[in-house]
Amino acid sequence: MTIASALEELEDEFELLGDWEERYRHVIDLGRGLEPLATHERSEANKVRGCASQVWLVTQPLSDGRLMFRGDSDAHIVRGLIAILLRLYSGRSAAEIVGFDAREAFGRLGLTGALSAQRSNGLFSMTERIRRDAAAAASPV
Repeated sequence: MTIASALEELEDEFELLGDWEERYRHVIDLGRGLEPLATHERSEANKVRGCASQVWLVTQPLSDGRLMFRGDSDAHIVRGLIAILLRLYSGRSAAEIVGFDAREAFGRLGLTGALSAQRSNGLFSMTERIRRDAAAAASPV
């Protein structure tokens, strides 16, 4: 599955839901499916800066060049946003991650207009962290 096809799946899910109250519940439900991080993974090195809530992202490079991501937050809605990011980015190549237009994708999902400015900033901070880790994985040592 590509990022584009994962985005289409998410769009289909969101389209089935009516108003933003239902969509918020769905985002929160997505977050409930995240596996919690181990205590040692909730470290300063894994913390995402620029988020109002506590957010941790763990990046695991795979031998085939793809990147796996795991994450957690102390806020329910943010855990859901992390779940969306993981569906889009986890298991993808660094090049695919770096080449993906996240702002356009969040607009297509309706997240940009539905989230508070603070939550939107946090979402983009998480996205930039993922992109930065992907760019670092793609660059030769």
